[in-house]
Amino acid sequence: MGKGRSQGHVTHGLAAWLALHLLIGVSAASAGEGCADDRVDLRGSWGSARFAVELADDASERARGLMFRETLPRSAGMLFVYETPGRVSFWMKNTLIPLDMVFADAHGVVKHVHSRAVPGDLTPIPGGTDIRFVLEINGGLAEAMGIGPGSEMRHPAIGAPAAWPCED
Repeated sequence: MGKGRSQGHVTHGLAAWLALHLLIGVSAASAGEGCADDRVDLRGSWGSARFAVELADDASERARGLMFRETLPRSAGMLFVYETPGRVSFWMKNTLIPLDMVFADAHGVVKHVHSRAVPGDLTPIPGGTDIRFVLEINGGLAEAMGIGPGSEMRHPAIGAPAAWPCED
């Protein structure tokens, strides 16, 4: 009985994994379409993904972030862009949904991922040093997809020398 149940979980898990990847538009072909201000591409040994994003590229937009949002579509997020690399820290004040925070350097290389930040928590969430980009997505997605340190991010805001240039 345990073996049959385990196989059922594996089949269900595989179906959920496939559905998740279809929902967020994971495919090598979609990642090859070039860059746009309203989306972020990610790639790594785990595969590739695309998220429709809102930009937070000035102090007031970064301060507000995803506060007060009750939902976030699965294939959406917010990209925080800083003028220069530095030490960044986030919190979840007035944020109503759990989020993953993907911290990347000036080249678009992911340095740290904070999974499932707790809504409303005021505890600082450090991203590390030399961080220039932070992608916020629904909590649990980064882990489910395998996004982690070493993954590469592509967006027009990531200038030369980008690990994954927009020209590819």
